[in-house]
Amino acid sequence: MKNPRDIIKRPVITERTSEFIEQLKYVFEVDLRANKTEIKLAIEAIFGVKVASVNTLRMPAKPRRYGRHNGYTSEWKKAIVQLAEGSKPLEFFEASV
Repeated sequence: MKNPRDIIKRPVITERTSEFIEQLKYVFEVDLRANKTEIKLAIEAIFGVKVASVNTLRMPAKPRRYGRHNGYTSEWKKAIVQLAEGSKPLEFFEASV
């Protein structure tokens, strides 16, 4: 099995994803080759929570201009993870007010 920290790259924290936290849904950028089962096992291993479901989608490359040069951003994969009922919320998403 792959190292769980190689599968989960980083959390995606935006205004929309912070609204998902109330429903125990968290969004992560994951490896392009990872499947739903590997993502589920990696989240359970890293955070010690029970995962109910995983939804994935590939974010396409977008055209960008840098001065007079044209190029594309990298394609990446996003995973929306639904935690099981009774699971503890993940700590790094908590706001320190």
